[in-house]
Amino acid sequence: MEEQKICLVCKKNAQETPVTKFYYQESHFYICAQHIPILIHDPQKLVGLLPGADNLTGG
Repeated sequence: MEEQKICLVCKKNAQETPVTKFYYQESHFYICAQHIPILIHDPQKLVGLLPGADNLTGG
C-alpha cells in the first residue's frame, strides 16, 4: 500500500498540488508550497495539526 502524500494543512494530495516532505520529532509530514510560509513564519497556526507546534517559534 502506497503512503498518501497529503498536506497537513489543506489536505490536498500530491496529485492536486506539489507537496514536500519534512521531518519533525522523529516523524515525517507533508506540506504544500502554499502552506510552507506558515511552517516557517507562523507555526503556531499549526497547533492541532502538527504535534508540538505550540512550542515552535516563527522565523
